Amino acid sequence: PRAGRGFLPVSTERAVRGPSGAGLSAPCLCRRERVRAMFYHAYEHYLESAFPYDELRPLTCDGQDTWGSFSLTLIDALDTLLILGNVSEFQRVVNVLQEGVDFDIDVNASVFETNIRVVGGLLSAHLLSRKAGVEVEAGWPCSGPLLRMAEEAARKLLPAFQTPTGMPYGTVNLLHGVNPGETPVTCTAGIGTFIVEFATLSHLTGDPVFEDVARKALKALWKNRSDIGLVGNHIDVVTAKWVAQDAGIGAGVDSYFEYLVKGAILLQDKELMSMFLEYNKAIKNYTKFDDWYLWVQMYKGTVSMPVFQSLEAYWPGLQSLIGDVDNAMRTFLNYYTVWKQFGGLPEFYNIPQGYTVDKREGYPLRPELIESAMYLYRATRDPTLLELGRDAVESIEKISKVDCGFATIKDLRDHRLDNRMESFFLAETVKYLYLLFDPDNFIHNDGSDFDVVVTPFGECVLNAGGYIFNTEAHPIDPAALHCCRKRKEEQWEVEDLMQEFYSQKKTKKFTLKRAPDQGEGESTKDPEDASSEKAGEKRNSKKSSHSLLSCPSQSFNSKLAVLGQVFLDNT
Repeated sequence: PRAGRGFLPVSTERAVRGPSGAGLSAPCLCRRERVRAMFYHAYEHYLESAFPYDELRPLTCDGQDTWGSFSLTLIDALDTLLILGNVSEFQRVVNVLQEGVDFDIDVNASVFETNIRVVGGLLSAHLLSRKAGVEVEAGWPCSGPLLRMAEEAARKLLPAFQTPTGMPYGTVNLLHGVNPGETPVTCTAGIGTFIVEFATLSHLTGDPVFEDVARKALKALWKNRSDIGLVGNHIDVVTAKWVAQDAGIGAGVDSYFEYLVKGAILLQDKELMSMFLEYNKAIKNYTKFDDWYLWVQMYKGTVSMPVFQSLEAYWPGLQSLIGDVDNAMRTFLNYYTVWKQFGGLPEFYNIPQGYTVDKREGYPLRPELIESAMYLYRATRDPTLLELGRDAVESIEKISKVDCGFATIKDLRDHRLDNRMESFFLAETVKYLYLLFDPDNFIHNDGSDFDVVVTPFGECVLNAGGYIFNTEAHPIDPAALHCCRKRKEEQWEVEDLMQEFYSQKKTKKFTLKRAPDQGEGESTKDPEDASSEKAGEKRNSKKSSHSLLSCPSQSFNSKLAVLGQVFLDNT
C-alpha cells in the first residue's frame, strides 16, 4: 500500500448540486443532469477504490500511478466540482491536497503532463477558491497555498529547459533533475505547451523565469520551422534537428498551435497571434483537403499519412476562437460523421478507406470533439452541436460504463474495454459535456457580472468571464494576471498609498506586512478592526451599467496523451 492512505477522503458530500437549471430547455436540463450523474459515478468510485493513486482502474476497482504519483484525478477533477456547483467537496479536496501531495519525490515525470494537469489544475483551483467559498489568505490572488503548490511543481520542471536551444527535455526527475541519459528527442507539443500556465505563474508570483522559459521554447520552434512554414512532430532539443518530419495539426503538435492562440488572448500578445496566423496559412495550403487535414512532409508538403486522428478534433474549436466559424463547422461535421460511424472517435481513421487504422482503433474517452461542439454552440446555437452532446452521453454510458466507473474503449469495432479511466475524463470530457448543456454556468459569463477585490496592488476585477482553458480544460481567469503585475520594486509604494487611503477612511489603522523574499504583501490588521478586512475583501457582484468587459468570451482546449509514440512505428 502507498504511503499516504491514511488521508483517504470521506464519502463525497452530494447535498450541493449547483445551479437550478433556470432558463434551460427540458432536454438540455435532463442531459445536464445525466452528465452530472456520470461525473459522480466516476468520481466517487475513484475516491472509494483508487485514491490516493493517480487514476482509477475501473475493471478491477483499484488504482494505479501513471503520471507521477500526485493523486492526479483529484487535482484534475477539482475545478469540475465547482463548475457542477459542489462547493463543499471543492473545499474538502483543497484541504486534502494541501495535506497529502508532495512534489519532493524521486519520480521521473512527464514535463508536459505535469504542467497541464498538475500546475494547470492547481492554478485554476487557486483562482477559483474564493468563488468556491474557501477562506483565502491576505494578498490573494497573488498568494495562497494552492499557488505555492503550483509554483513548487513548476520549479521542479525548470531543469528540463536548461538546453542549448531553450527547448525542454520531455522527462525530468522531480528530485534530481534531468537524468544524464535522458533522450533529447521531444515532440513539438511537449515544447510549445507552457505559456498559459507559466505566464500565469509569473504574473501571479512576480517571478519572470516561468514566462521567460516558455517564450524561449515557443520562439525556438518558430525559428526552426521549414521554408514552407511547417513544423515537424519530434525535434532534438540539443541540436534543433527534426527527427520526425511529419507536419499536421494532431498528436505531437496540436497544443503548440493551441497555446499560440490562447497565449495571445491571455496576454494580449500580437506576436503570438501573428505566429499562429502564419502557421495557419501554411496548414491550409499544404495539409487541408476537402475540410479534412492530412499529414504532410514538413519540407516538401507532400502527403505522408492520409489519416484523421481523434486529437485533431480540437481544431474546429480553435477555428471558432479566431472567428473562422464557417470553416470550423464544415470540419466539425466531417469529424461528427466518424463519431456516428463508430460511437466514438478512433485514435486514427484512414480517410480514403473510411475506416480505422490497425492498432489505433481505441477511444480513451477523449474530449476534443465535445470541446469543439461546446465552443461552436456558444458561437452559433446550431442544434446539431447539441445532438453530438446527446450522442456522446449515450455512447459513453452504453459502451464504457462499468460498475466502478467508465473504462477506456480498447476497440470501437467490437467495444472491448481497457482497464483504465484517464484523469482527463473528469477534467475535460465530462466538463465540456456539462458546459454544453448548461448555458447559464458561471464559466459562460459575458462580463456583466464580476467581483472586485483589493490587493496590495490596487483594486482587481475577477470572475468577469472570458476564461482561458488550458489544454487539460482547467479554466484560467485572464483578469487575474492584472492583479499582481506591478514590478516588485513598485509594490511597497503601492502599499504605502493603500495605508494612507485606509488611515484616512477609517479611524483604525490598516497596515500591510512586507514579505521581501516573495515580494508578496500579506495583510495584517488591528485585532479589534474587523471592518478593515471586509474593506479589503469586499465582494462587489453587480450588473454593469456600462459596456460589457472586453475579455474574450470563448476559450479553447486540446489534448496530447502520447509522447514519443505517434510516428515511431510503421502503422
